[in-house]
Amino acid sequence: MQVFFDTVITRQDLIIQRAIEHLYLSFAAILIAVAISLPLGIYISKRKKVAEYYIGVTAVFQTIPSLALFGFLVPFLGIGTITALVALIIYALLPILRNTYTGINSVDEGIVEAGEGMGMTSRQILWKIQLPLALPFIMAGIRTATVLTVGVATLATFVGAGGLGDVIWRGLQSWNNSLVLAGAIPVALMALFFDFVLKLVEKKVTPKGIKS
Repeated sequence: MQVFFDTVITRQDLIIQRAIEHLYLSFAAILIAVAISLPLGIYISKRKKVAEYYIGVTAVFQTIPSLALFGFLVPFLGIGTITALVALIIYALLPILRNTYTGINSVDEGIVEAGEGMGMTSRQILWKIQLPLALPFIMAGIRTATVLTVGVATLATFVGAGGLGDVIWRGLQSWNNSLVLAGAIPVALMALFFDFVLKLVEKKVTPKGIKS
């Protein structure tokens, strides 16, 4: 353990810099993935004939090995942050999209019909009934995507985008297990922290009636 702490102290500047890069990549990818998947999930929930197509496409992307996807994008986008972001966004799409679609379609039809009987418009039903009731599903998808993204972001180092994967790779190249841990442990803690924060957000925004 002493060797590990010594490594962290001597390499703290590198670790902090790479952790900031890792945070940026992960946070930006999740925000963009939510901005894409949430509206798309709402759209396909109303058009079930095309829903399987969109979900299937994102599922296919999910099956591509992470490193292979990063490598595949390099000839088109070059190396750097943009390539890493695109790859991370692609990986984050499926959990959010599928959970949004499933959550909205899991809302009891009786509740929707009651809203229609009260004279609510389709938009009012969506915002006041379906989305609030689907929120636990949606947040579960975002949490899953976040943890996945934080982990996959370690591969960003192979396309010159930095991140904590750079620390891990340096440790592997030099057979320095302490340096590997100095990169891997912050990644794990980051994933747990994001998941915990999103869980708190989920509890905060979930209507009291659903909680009970």
